[in-house]
Amino acid sequence: MKVDIWSDTRCPFCFIGKRNFEKALQKFSQNDKVVVNWHSFQLDPNMKTDLSKNHYEYLSEVKGFPMAQIMQMHENLIQSGKNAGIDFNFDEVKVSNSFKSQMLVQFAKEKGKADEMEELLFEAYFKLGKDIDDVEVLSEIGEKMGFSKDEIAKSLQSKELSELVNNDITEASNLGIRGVPFFVFNQKYAISGAQPTHLFSEVLEKSWTEFSENDSKLKIIEEGDSCDVEGNC
Repeated sequence: MKVDIWSDTRCPFCFIGKRNFEKALQKFSQNDKVVVNWHSFQLDPNMKTDLSKNHYEYLSEVKGFPMAQIMQMHENLIQSGKNAGIDFNFDEVKVSNSFKSQMLVQFAKEKGKADEMEELLFEAYFKLGKDIDDVEVLSEIGEKMGFSKDEIAKSLQSKELSELVNNDITEASNLGIRGVPFFVFNQKYAISGAQPTHLFSEVLEKSWTEFSENDSKLKIIEEGDSCDVEGNC
């Protein structure tokens, strides 16, 4: 059984959704028969990396809200993160374009290590305040996974990997995906947003027992907290 996940490495709900899904997958009796396929997505392809601003300052500027209001708006998000075992450090999060990091995910995907790469990129961005648009930072992350600096450097210059990122983004658009995380189970059932673990468990079971090749229309089971292309999180 295949689960396709569209995610942006700078999306906090994608980090939460990953953790909640993985908890459900761990409990699933047929988890050894599930293939997780990560797909690239960019919430803001035109974002320019700006290390002079943190996450709160950037959103305050983009949305036109006072800093205090932006920080208050994040209280529930921070608590949701804690519930998933994540300590978000938004004061240190750097404004970084995510395209290069998506190329690194595609590289790791070819090596069968996309799950681990996603986790390390999320941690670097949301917990350690790293610039995930920086080649040196991405090289350090790659080296933690056993890749060489030369491998990482080549991957970040690869036209093929760049095309894979863009192909994923195009596929998401064709499916009508405008927010992430977005989970598709066996090309039939979909979950939008960082849903609780029990819902992922229910859909895993449903997909395993009810999948019908004669019914290929995508059905969204639930829509929840996510980040969208309009800049709403």
